Amino acid sequence: MTSSALYTDHYELTMVEAAMQAGTASRRSIFELFPRRLPTGRRYGVVAGVGRAMEALEHFRFRDEELAFLREEQIVSAEVLDWLADYRFTGSIWGYPEGELYFPGSPLMVVEGGFAEACVLETVMLSIYNYDSAVASAGSRMTLMAGDRPCIEMGARRMHEEAAVAAARAAYIAGFASTSNLEAGRRHGIPTAGTAAHSFTLLHETEREAFEAQLRTQGKGTTLLVDTYSISDAVRTAVELAGPELGAVRIDSGDLAITAREVREQLDALGATKTRILVTSDLDEWQIGALAAAPVDGYGVGTNLVIGSGHPTCGFVYKLVARALTDGPDAELLPVAKTSANKSTRGGRKYAVRRLDERGIAEAEVVGVGSRPESDHNDRPLLVELVTDGKVLAGEDLEAARRRHWDSLAELPRAARKMSQGDPVIPTLYESDYE
Repeated sequence: MTSSALYTDHYELTMVEAAMQAGTASRRSIFELFPRRLPTGRRYGVVAGVGRAMEALEHFRFRDEELAFLREEQIVSAEVLDWLADYRFTGSIWGYPEGELYFPGSPLMVVEGGFAEACVLETVMLSIYNYDSAVASAGSRMTLMAGDRPCIEMGARRMHEEAAVAAARAAYIAGFASTSNLEAGRRHGIPTAGTAAHSFTLLHETEREAFEAQLRTQGKGTTLLVDTYSISDAVRTAVELAGPELGAVRIDSGDLAITAREVREQLDALGATKTRILVTSDLDEWQIGALAAAPVDGYGVGTNLVIGSGHPTCGFVYKLVARALTDGPDAELLPVAKTSANKSTRGGRKYAVRRLDERGIAEAEVVGVGSRPESDHNDRPLLVELVTDGKVLAGEDLEAARRRHWDSLAELPRAARKMSQGDPVIPTLYESDYE
């Protein structure tokens, strides 16, 4: 990975320069990354991007080329350039682990360090968390509606090439079975899938010739795309060529519920009773839910997944919540907060637990302000150590994040599974030392 240091906003560095001039740049500070609210109508969100954020932190280095750009553009002084040349984050970070669910006010990342070294991380952390969590949150709703039927991520052609890799990773955490993106497969070990597009059929004189060519190279277990011309003719030809061993057919247009039933009836009549039916065509969680009663065996999802199903960002913010009164590692921390309309914040360091009832069902997100929540309830701690004294702790594989996602979902009340718009399925409660 190249340096992530300039994946940042201009004002991050000008703030550092002003703080250095004021003598406050090294003051111990606590920043928090958190959501003020969920996207309208959503009942929960899913945390994704943690692993990518930690990788970005390890590569947050101002090399000669980054420093040359800052010098040539006269963005900061020589003193700041010298500081940036030696930049290494030396603080500590706690956060929700990947795949965990979140609610309004959840302290998803708590960053403790000198003001300057923590301040410059704001943009890149928000960039990763906001996008990856948006995709994972939408993907979770889709896999929830799909049930046991697999979902395939196939949105790469609708976005920036690097964002496509991030989207595939986030979707996999949320339960997608595979991706069409080979770079995501190489980089993250996600299973990849894909066969042929309409262009392959159109390349040949007849649909039969196209199917024959695909079957010769991919075998009878392949998936044949059957809606380039007449679907019924294509299904008949596909079974005639591959027999009952035909793996699957894909439908990419029309009324998917009606067409799937017609194709299922035709396949069964032709003896291809085990041939699966896959559907694509701008699917979202509502369409997947509507297809629950249709004879569909899997879903390919692209555009609506990678744009967060209408919410391409989570609206996370990164705010200073506490600062030291004086220099030094043991200086007393003072809670600080914004009071501006609609953008107020809560001062003080946060801790979080998920409060469960006697059956293990979530009742509330409990956020302790200033100290850890203390009670006799069945509380599950949510924050884990991510970075200690500048050292990124060993990460976990995506399979662990997938399991955490499903385990966390299983804790939620049944109302979380509703697709209708509603409030967060559990409330966020604050226990503050300062009130």
